[in-house]
Amino acid sequence: QMVDPTLAEMGKNLNEAMKMLEDNQRKAEEENEKKYARKDIPGPLQGSGQDMVSILQLVQNLMHGEEEEETSQSYRLQNLGEQGHMALLGHSLAAYISVLDRERLRKLTTRILSDTTLWLCRLFRYENGSAYYHEDDREGLLKICRLVIHTCYEDYTLEGFNVLCTKQPVIYISSAARTGLGQALCNQLGLPLSCVCRVPCNTMFGSQHQMDVALLDRLIKEDVECGKLPLLLVANAGTPGAGHTDKLGRLKELCEQYKMWLHVEGVNLATLALGYVSSSVLAATKCDSMTLTLGSWLGLPAVPAVTLYRHEDPSLSLAAGLTSSQPVEKLRALPLWLSLQYLGHDGIVERIKHASQLSQRLLENLKNLDFIKTSVEDELSSPVVVFKFFQDYSNRDQTSHAAQASTIQHPIISNERHIYDTFNQWLGEQLAQLVPASGVDVVELEDEGTCVRFSPLMTSAVLGTEIQDIDYLVDCLKMKIPVLTSTLQLREEFEQEVRRTVGLLYVEDLAWPGLGVVRYNYHSDEKNDEKQEKELEKINTELLKKLNELESDLTFSLGPEFGGQKNCVYIGMVTEDLDVSELVETIAATGREIEENSRLLENMTEVVRKGIQEAQLQLQKANEERLLEEGLLRQIPVVGSVLNWFSPFQASPKGRTFNLTAGSLESTESMYVSKAQGTGSTPPPTPTSSLAKQRLPGQKAFKRSLRSSDGFSETSSISHCDDLDKLDQRPPNPGQEQGSLEVEGAEEQKEVVQAKTDTEDIDSDKSPPDCTKAEDQASPR
Repeated sequence: QMVDPTLAEMGKNLNEAMKMLEDNQRKAEEENEKKYARKDIPGPLQGSGQDMVSILQLVQNLMHGEEEEETSQSYRLQNLGEQGHMALLGHSLAAYISVLDRERLRKLTTRILSDTTLWLCRLFRYENGSAYYHEDDREGLLKICRLVIHTCYEDYTLEGFNVLCTKQPVIYISSAARTGLGQALCNQLGLPLSCVCRVPCNTMFGSQHQMDVALLDRLIKEDVECGKLPLLLVANAGTPGAGHTDKLGRLKELCEQYKMWLHVEGVNLATLALGYVSSSVLAATKCDSMTLTLGSWLGLPAVPAVTLYRHEDPSLSLAAGLTSSQPVEKLRALPLWLSLQYLGHDGIVERIKHASQLSQRLLENLKNLDFIKTSVEDELSSPVVVFKFFQDYSNRDQTSHAAQASTIQHPIISNERHIYDTFNQWLGEQLAQLVPASGVDVVELEDEGTCVRFSPLMTSAVLGTEIQDIDYLVDCLKMKIPVLTSTLQLREEFEQEVRRTVGLLYVEDLAWPGLGVVRYNYHSDEKNDEKQEKELEKINTELLKKLNELESDLTFSLGPEFGGQKNCVYIGMVTEDLDVSELVETIAATGREIEENSRLLENMTEVVRKGIQEAQLQLQKANEERLLEEGLLRQIPVVGSVLNWFSPFQASPKGRTFNLTAGSLESTESMYVSKAQGTGSTPPPTPTSSLAKQRLPGQKAFKRSLRSSDGFSETSSISHCDDLDKLDQRPPNPGQEQGSLEVEGAEEQKEVVQAKTDTEDIDSDKSPPDCTKAEDQASPR
């Protein structure tokens, strides 16, 4: 039972608020209010105020947004769990505790800060350390840099930046570190960018994502000889891209040699809480400072990051901002203090261990897959798995490549690199869409290129990733690999077919994940480039529409929204049974059909315009002739009527009809005579693909039949037998008996007539064999 009723009321209100925010069932009245509420437009503050339920309802509507976003948001909130509620309760308690009297606030904040620091130092094996809690994960490194500057430059507090002019400080950062980290430090510290030195990674020996220690040693010596002061080294225990760990032991020795500060950060620091820790990560416990991001590791919302450090002078820590005399600043650790107590030591270790098991499960399955290349530092304990689709070309015929010069091979290798980057980008996006609970994403590495990364320590606690999600991820990957290999193999064949086809232009777009890009060339004598460009766009747009109307498994599109080629047809991923020749021929035939129809329409428009002008001239001439035949008196209103009544004027109606097929102007006299309108000639048929006509029933377009040759021979033999049966079942000619024989030539026809005459003289009572004998005797054969 709580003593303070305010704390009990706070916990009750928090539970009610979280239940309301996590409730996805909306009533009809709420839906109607949402339809008419202008939630996206800021409005005036209401004078009477609103109750708590209305405010929380507004927050819920703003969080969920549209209906399509409701599922993902609610899914994320449901995985917060009780430990998430404890972290949220910490922020409410921090606001409540801040109103206590100064003495009580000092005692409470000191206890919270000391407990949390002690728990974290023991949990992550960092002895005799202090802690700084911060919202931005880069802020801890920034405070450490200020601490090192105050330590190395004794007069920095009095003289400021003037002291830095005597010996320029240098901060060493690995090239595999987070992008923009060095620039952010210089901006906050007021240092020029020349104070940051990027250390390249290994190129010959060791991991290509680890800092080159020998090169770092050489860089430090050069800076010392130039009068600079090596200040701090930022190392990685798990690089942001591949999750590799630098050689922290050797780096620590190098820092001790040059009296530098060693700061370590990275996701692999979470494994320090496990029973088994690799030696490379265990060396991080000897560093001068490290940054821990417990929020993502444990799935805790809105908890601060922690920077553990060792320093003996508290006054310099206060000057650098690592400690504060304000008790309210110490309340940042309150959400983390509550969450760590709720989870306990076993709960924290179990979450980190579960993430490591997920990465090991994925790594074991990837080893058994063809065309998948993994990039992990330690196969036994690597919390980050990076893999990519890669097809080994070592078994391909090398004779053609051996004949090429090295200057020609470089573009080919470069193109293959771009194609693989594009395909792996597509693969990562597909896997993230199919298995959102896995948390996979796409990462760009300097040497490997585009890869798919699985880092469960950063995502599994929030997304609730389980073993079955990893198994489903592997199943989806198995389904995508054949599509990738087939598309990659057919790209070259598609390019060759398009280049051989008249009227088509192959457009090379290495950033398109698919079979390729093709454009139908519109040949016109028009000198106006703008008009020709519009006609080209019209034809290719209509071509895309026609292709999408076909029953096929292919995807045709206009390409990416940004950066794509104009007036082109982009073809997506394909399977191994694709008939490339049929696809290219269909595209060419459809394009020619659209072009001819477009030209026919243009010609028809011009012919119709000229025909109308000619018809108007002829009708005007006919009216003048009619006036001359009728005479002047018949044109007078009253006299003309009387004259027409006494002597009617007989005139045949004369008109003109325009034949669209022939494009000629004809008279309508034949129409009045025959009482019917002529149909004219039949327009020529439109061109179609010959291969499309050979498609079997039920077979989709552009599918290569595995038994195409056998099916063709069987079809031919069946049709040949049908023709023989038709010949056998033909009825006899009139006046010819069944026993007559058909012979060619004039003399044989005479013999047949004679045989017919002899056959008629035979008695009708004789059997059919006698008739056969008589025919055999009469026939020369």
